[in-house]
Amino acid sequence: MRRPADRVRHAVSFEVIGLSIITPLAAWVFDKPMSDIGVIAIVGATIATVWNYLYNLGFDHLMVWLRGSVHKTVGIRVAHAIIFEAGLLMMLLPFIAWQLEIGFLEALIMDISFALFYLVYTFVFNWLYDVIFPIEERSTDEASEDGEREGVR
Repeated sequence: MRRPADRVRHAVSFEVIGLSIITPLAAWVFDKPMSDIGVIAIVGATIATVWNYLYNLGFDHLMVWLRGSVHKTVGIRVAHAIIFEAGLLMMLLPFIAWQLEIGFLEALIMDISFALFYLVYTFVFNWLYDVIFPIEERSTDEASEDGEREGVR
């Protein structure tokens, strides 16, 4: 398992590199000012991060209430992902349309393009991250000690 400092490096580098790629790429593809796309990218990443936390917290509570467990079947995982993306789309769509002063159809195309970019980017980034920063094999005792330090029981 990764150590807390490694998780921080992963999260920060994921966001910085992703924003560094998507901002100029989207500005070029959609022929919009990089400053406007930059605002959308930063606000979008912030909203996605907060939504991710709140959504997963709420989803887990709902799972426990309905099923008595947070164990997810394949079907529940598919529904989980679709509902997450639909919620994020509903939050970002009006913001994108307002920020760029464009119609909802153009904003929808842009929002879907961002989602597709991040789908591919997440796969590639995590694969390369694991190659560059391989997970150290640790004994069960070390992992247990780290869990206790992180508050995991």
